[in-house]
Amino acid sequence: MKNFFSTKIALISITLIVGVFLGWAISPATTDTHAHEEGEGLPSIWTCSMHPQIRLPEAGDCPICGMDLIPGDQEATGNSNPQAFQMTPEALALAQVQTLVVGGAQAKKELILSGKLQADERENASLTAKFPGRIEKLFVTFTGEQVTTGQRIATVYSPELLTAQKELLESAKTKATFPQLYQASKDKLSLWKLSATQIAEIERSGQVKERMDIFADQSGVVLQKNVSVGDYVSMGSVLFTVTNLNSLWLLLDVYETDLPFVALGDEIQFTVAGKPGETLSAKVTFVDPLINANTRAASVRAEIRNVGNTLKPEMFVTARIQTRNTASSTEVMVPRTAVLWSGKRSIVYVKVPNAALPEFVMREVTLGNRLGENYQITAGLQVGEEIVSYGAFALDASAQLSGKPSLLNRSSTQQVEVSAAFSQEIAAVVAAYFQVKNSLVKDQIPTAATQLLAQALAKVSSAAGTGKEKAKWEKIKAELSQATAKIKGAKDIGAARTQFSNLSASIIQLAETYPLSQQVVYKDYCPMAFDNKGGYWLSETEDIRNPYFGASMLSCGEVKQTYLTSLPSLTP
Repeated sequence: MKNFFSTKIALISITLIVGVFLGWAISPATTDTHAHEEGEGLPSIWTCSMHPQIRLPEAGDCPICGMDLIPGDQEATGNSNPQAFQMTPEALALAQVQTLVVGGAQAKKELILSGKLQADERENASLTAKFPGRIEKLFVTFTGEQVTTGQRIATVYSPELLTAQKELLESAKTKATFPQLYQASKDKLSLWKLSATQIAEIERSGQVKERMDIFADQSGVVLQKNVSVGDYVSMGSVLFTVTNLNSLWLLLDVYETDLPFVALGDEIQFTVAGKPGETLSAKVTFVDPLINANTRAASVRAEIRNVGNTLKPEMFVTARIQTRNTASSTEVMVPRTAVLWSGKRSIVYVKVPNAALPEFVMREVTLGNRLGENYQITAGLQVGEEIVSYGAFALDASAQLSGKPSLLNRSSTQQVEVSAAFSQEIAAVVAAYFQVKNSLVKDQIPTAATQLLAQALAKVSSAAGTGKEKAKWEKIKAELSQATAKIKGAKDIGAARTQFSNLSASIIQLAETYPLSQQVVYKDYCPMAFDNKGGYWLSETEDIRNPYFGASMLSCGEVKQTYLTSLPSLTP
């Protein structure tokens, strides 16, 4: 019995020791796994599938639609730009995202155009009736028939011509007495295009001819047949329209946006379906000065020698024009695949330099001309920046799901477009405002900073549009100037902070009205300012530095909104 209890106690002891050991061994692994699942110590992010801008640190319901939140992507620390978003290298590889460094280019523009061949208008001619009468017989009977100069084309019965022949025969009898009358009768027949041989034959035979032949005075292919046997024609009536197909025109439609790249003498390489595998060449000889109102294109013409008449009018043509160099080395060029376009604006995605993980931010750009497979960028990018050249659409979708600015998700502010000069001038105003704010943060009356702000306001000389837009700027400028003057004249720090609240309201309106470029500015709020009424201000840093309390409550407040702006360095 004693051995039984001893054995039982030993088994229990061994079991306890093994359990403690296993618990110790498993516990670190569980902790590591949990830390890994939580993103190496980062809090979980929960978002709404219908409202991706919702990002909460814990599970629950969407505050907008009430749907259950789902786990969202983790964002690594160190992301100083809240407008940017990060993607893991694995996600970038899966989306096949490629980047390149923006540089200037000497680009040739290759225009791919469509058009057709047409007969040279200068080679068109009309074969007309030289005298009135009735068509008795036609010797050219169908369109497309070849006619040569001197060929008989029709026989005509003409009573007027019969009378003229009789006058010739009568005047010939008295030509010695009345030579002028005889010559006049011959000239009359000559004006009706009877040849000297025909006139001599009438005079020799002494008989009038009831029917007279008409001969072609132009060679060419019949484009149009206007008469039939039995028709009555008057003098000058067009019997046939002919053209010479030894020379043709190549007519190409060039859209008005491409016209600056086409010049006289440019080489054209073209192909026609009727001569597969053969590339022909010509040179631009004429650019139509008028735009077709329906197609918004102008006609560009080249002249072609049609050896052997192997080319036919109305053949469709595919042509390429290599234009001259139009881009200088200082112009920014990006691939066509890098640009996303929504109709009113164009964007690219710029890679944030020196980021721990691949980090991108949306950038609005202004497009210039398309040069082959590249676009000129006239504003928004600089040489040396790295952009997404392929896979921008996948990044845009990721940005939209992350609640970041994207092609379809613009900033909540309705900013108006202004010139680059005006943007730089008001950016200087914002930079001077920050010096006023920083002086108050240090519990100092910002005398020097307000002087700098007044100078920056005085230098804003560019017009911000016309009409209502100009009036809006004049109102903002007046409010800024008034608040600046009151801060400068403040007797103590409390009065300066009170007037700074008015200055901040105007500067926030400025930042929400005009785009100032692509750095981050924060709209901060302190609920305890002015006896718990609250106060706003703008800051160039994400860290809260309260200008309404200074050192006494330096970190009181929170970031309410983020703006994109450009801040030049200023020294007082």
